[in-house]
Amino acid sequence: MNPAELSTALLAIVTPLAEARREGSAAGLTAADLPLERPKNRDHGDWSSNAALKLAKAVGANPRELAAEIASGLAQTPGVASVEVAGPGFINIRLDAAAAGALARTIVEAGAAFGTNESQRGNAINVEFVSANPTGPLHIGHTRWAALGDSIARLLLASGATVAREFYINDAGVQMERFGHSVLASVKGEPTPEGGYAGVYIDDLARRVLESRPDLLDLDPDEQVAVARDLAYGFQLGELQASLAKFHVAFDVWFSERTLHAPGSDGEPSLVDEAVDRLRAQGHVFDDEGAVWVRTTDFGDDKDRVIRRSNGEYTYFAADAAYYLNKGDRGFAHKIYLLGADHHGYVHRLKALAGAAGDDPEKDIEVLIGQLVSINGARLSKRAGNIIEMDDLREWLGTDALRYSLARYPADSPLTLDPELLRKRTNDNPVFYVQYAHARTHNVARNAVAAGVDRSEFAPELLDHETESALLGALQEFPRIVAFAAEVREPHRVARYLEELAGLYHRWYDNCRVIPLGDEPVGSVHRTRLWLNDATGQVLRNGLDLLGVDAPERM
Repeated sequence: MNPAELSTALLAIVTPLAEARREGSAAGLTAADLPLERPKNRDHGDWSSNAALKLAKAVGANPRELAAEIASGLAQTPGVASVEVAGPGFINIRLDAAAAGALARTIVEAGAAFGTNESQRGNAINVEFVSANPTGPLHIGHTRWAALGDSIARLLLASGATVAREFYINDAGVQMERFGHSVLASVKGEPTPEGGYAGVYIDDLARRVLESRPDLLDLDPDEQVAVARDLAYGFQLGELQASLAKFHVAFDVWFSERTLHAPGSDGEPSLVDEAVDRLRAQGHVFDDEGAVWVRTTDFGDDKDRVIRRSNGEYTYFAADAAYYLNKGDRGFAHKIYLLGADHHGYVHRLKALAGAAGDDPEKDIEVLIGQLVSINGARLSKRAGNIIEMDDLREWLGTDALRYSLARYPADSPLTLDPELLRKRTNDNPVFYVQYAHARTHNVARNAVAAGVDRSEFAPELLDHETESALLGALQEFPRIVAFAAEVREPHRVARYLEELAGLYHRWYDNCRVIPLGDEPVGSVHRTRLWLNDATGQVLRNGLDLLGVDAPERM
């Protein structure tokens, strides 16, 4: 019996009890309104419900008396071993071994689908993260946003949402001109221009540009800059994409900022031009001293924002507005922005923009600010010289250790990682601990085959050891953990769950054998335990995949 089935049974008992006390009090009540929780103390049973406490006032009942009536009905439910009322009206439920153990077969048969849920079904969500300037390598901050953003997207997809991972390419503006001049200076053997980009990577780009255009220096000076800029931009963007792919991050959309400013076909206005008109139509645009403003203070911003200066030039806010509107035009009612620690000022600005566009700032947009991350002993990039590069970190610590560790903490918490710990192959290293548990499930399965133990029989009532009850209880929690982590955008909840599950599995492994000892014949209990072993491996694998981390079969 899984939590959904138990909640349905609870609803079937609660509804007539509530109606008998007060007509109409159960109107619209669903199983989702009667959530179950795992008691922290396993002596209190497998599941706990506060249904009586929630409903008592509405039905005009004493909570504990109502709980006793509900408990009486639940005790007659097949698969329920016992029910007790605790405190002011909590209902503690213990399942019989067969009902609890049946989950092992459910998980194995569901495979990679176990843990997926429908909690986000119907939501079309755009998740924008990393969005680095294509003028240099990805650094340690981008590494954290990549791990978090991709894991959030995976959780949302597992929960039924339609999701697009999006990278906003900042390929317009003065930084691109500086980039072009920097590359061209390297081609010519000249010093880096003031305010330009320096490093070995610029020299590498210059070499590739010259290989692609041997005639570069024969061009008009302005054309030299444009050609150097655009060729180097393409090469560097390819480097960013390759770095992310090696980090197990794939984007569905690479959106160029340039497209916002480009005129439409047949002389139609650009997306930025259209954005001004669309915001004006919403009634939140005004003109003052030749400039065009958006009254973002109507939506909590600290000041109104200029969208077009008096000289006719658009501000960065104009591009933000056009981009936000474009996401909605592409069918994404909900937008999530994952920004760096230095972007706090964008929170009110983007929410005010959503309001000015006619959306609900509290519903249609989320701005998540990731805090700084540091790694003890990390060295500045040899290529870039002034940053800690993603590629260097990945090669040093490994993709799995890095992704898991970055996803293991909330985005809004500053983070310092210990490289010595992350490289250890001991239980002190959280990612090793979880991956080792998964590898152990495969080792048990391989040894079981050699010993003649298979899954030809399943007797869940035999899974009655206390470590089996604890392990099954944790396995049953996985779909709820996934749904909640998706709802609150917190992948670290999955990581912490996996560590708890790994610990419970190791304790079970120490107490319950899948392979008979000595001359003991293979029995029903061994075959049934193999189901539980394989179910645990499947959940560990599914959870690691949500974090973009490999699940090795051997370690």
